Amino acid sequence: MPNLTKILAGVLIAVALVLGLFAWSLSRRPAPVAVTPATQASFPVVVATHTLPAGKAITVNDVRVQSLPINPNGAFTDPAQLAGRVPNAEIGAQSPVLESQLSSGLAERVEPGERALAVRVDEGNAVGNRLRPGNFVDVFFTLKRDGSLGNGGEIDRTQARLLMSKVRVLAFGNATASGDSAGDPNGMVRTAVLAVPVADIDRLTLAESAGHLIFALRNPKDPEVIDQTVLPAYPGVLKTAAHAGAAEPLRDSTRAAAGVALDTLSGTANASVAGAAARPSLPHIPLPPTRVAATTNSTKSGIEVIRGGRAETVAW
Repeated sequence: MPNLTKILAGVLIAVALVLGLFAWSLSRRPAPVAVTPATQASFPVVVATHTLPAGKAITVNDVRVQSLPINPNGAFTDPAQLAGRVPNAEIGAQSPVLESQLSSGLAERVEPGERALAVRVDEGNAVGNRLRPGNFVDVFFTLKRDGSLGNGGEIDRTQARLLMSKVRVLAFGNATASGDSAGDPNGMVRTAVLAVPVADIDRLTLAESAGHLIFALRNPKDPEVIDQTVLPAYPGVLKTAAHAGAAEPLRDSTRAAAGVALDTLSGTANASVAGAAARPSLPHIPLPPTRVAATTNSTKSGIEVIRGGRAETVAW
């Protein structure tokens, strides 16, 4: 009996030691970290509700905001930011609309019915290089008389006239809206970009090539412009065919396609027409009758022809 007691006591001691070692090992382990499920990030991005064709302005109904797992570079978050913008390439349905897919730069500042046109400038005709984008100018031009062709010249007299009024400057060298190029030693400006109505491009390019342009800076609050209703219309180089709406004025692009001639721009054609209308017609003076008389000579025969007061004999 005493031996059995000793054996049980030894077993209990061994179990206690094992449990103590197990408890010590548990105390040495780091505390378990609670694992939380990962949440996927999402970003509000404007996408196209349907295919957006190139060249057509976007409306707020063409796009919507959608949560995407990515945030593309150049994406938009508000549909109002895209109202009026024009894609330069087709944008697929449900695709993010990006800044790189939209028309930008100088084209965005050209109004409908206008074209951006570059013209040659120098310090003498461009207000001493003090023009800036956003300024308004009056465009004058000068033409020198074409004396080499005499009465058949396209320019019958030297002249200076106002060609276009209140033309908007889109770009002028390296000048910005807040600073001009007047004091820049490297700012030699060679061209200015103007916003020109498409119907007036013919006249501007012709005046630049045949004469000399001068740009006069004007106050943007000055409302006075050329009254075209009191000036004669410029007939086109090409005649336009009659159509159903002949009573309506031609579209600007059609007028530009018809063209303008230099003698019309200089006023030579109008002066010729007015001069022809004012010139009186000369009275008809009949020619003196021609009388033929026969004559006979011993050596030769002939016919005496009398024209006016002059007589001559023609051999026959």
